[in-house]
Amino acid sequence: MDLPHIGRLAAGPRNSIADVAGVTVGHCTLDAGSVQTGVTVVVPHGGNLFTHKLPAAVAVINGFGKSAGLVQLEELGTLETPVALTNVFSVGAVLTAQVRHALQSNPESGRSLPSVNAVVMECNDGYLNDLHAFAVQESHFRQALAAASTEVEQGAVGAGRGMSSFELKGGIGSASRKAAVGAVGEFTVGALVLSNFGKLPDLILDGRPLGRELVGLSGLAAQAAASDAAPEKGSIIMILATDAPLDARQLKRLATRAGAGLARTGSAYGHGSGDIALAFSTAQQIEAGSECVHASLLADHLLDPLFHAAADSVEQAIVNALFAAQTVRGRDGHERASLRDCLAAANLPSSP
Repeated sequence: MDLPHIGRLAAGPRNSIADVAGVTVGHCTLDAGSVQTGVTVVVPHGGNLFTHKLPAAVAVINGFGKSAGLVQLEELGTLETPVALTNVFSVGAVLTAQVRHALQSNPESGRSLPSVNAVVMECNDGYLNDLHAFAVQESHFRQALAAASTEVEQGAVGAGRGMSSFELKGGIGSASRKAAVGAVGEFTVGALVLSNFGKLPDLILDGRPLGRELVGLSGLAAQAAASDAAPEKGSIIMILATDAPLDARQLKRLATRAGAGLARTGSAYGHGSGDIALAFSTAQQIEAGSECVHASLLADHLLDPLFHAAADSVEQAIVNALFAAQTVRGRDGHERASLRDCLAAANLPSSP
């Protein structure tokens, strides 16, 4: 079965969040027996984010999560560190690493300057990864940051190493869409997801109820039946970047549209699923200490193409994570099969 292209909008040249100029992504992957986890870092621009912040906003679709930095980001509407992704028990270690990194360039933070608001977001990879090992260390954040580039590796890498989606192997996915906005011009919306949610019967692939077709597959039917009555325990983090000139209020509206892309894949935002979207714009930087901020913004009535791009790129990123991930075995022999392996075993046709 071929990887589908979601929606009508064209992708950028990389079909990843790195199609938004200046954005880079790095991973550090831990793959050793019962330790199947890691760190992923999204870097919004190559300068000093503490002194040259970006407009940003958060949309909490379902708040079952333990992220750091979102309260201040929501209040002030600015992003001043990279966005770090990891597992639920490693937020503290990565938060400390984020702050130490910021202090290298801004040693007066927390003294004569405000304290840095580091953003760390998480999902629970405990089915495949031994969370009690506390394997993620500060050095792993630094490795992910050092590896940041425009070549965005996807699948079972970085923070996505131990993640599950629709009871298959999930992980990191990324995509982009180009949006023509009136006579103003063309802008890019890029998405990166840490995909760790969903039950197999609910999986919808580009409108096709693929999960129901796969439920009968040997080895997956019993697993799906056992989990069907239990509350959903997964999560997804969705990061949206755009080069469109938007302020924090408009970015919150953009982030909310990530939920449309998520829902199309079969999610009902289950009780135990932390579904959170963060959006930022690279169009204009906000210099720390400025007494007056001048911004040129798109009018609200022009935002619909960007909303479509956000929904399509998030849906595509979730699909890309499923297609990119390989089968992984981890803690206590638990295994998540890759979608590609399942499709091959089922010999499903490429169309319904």
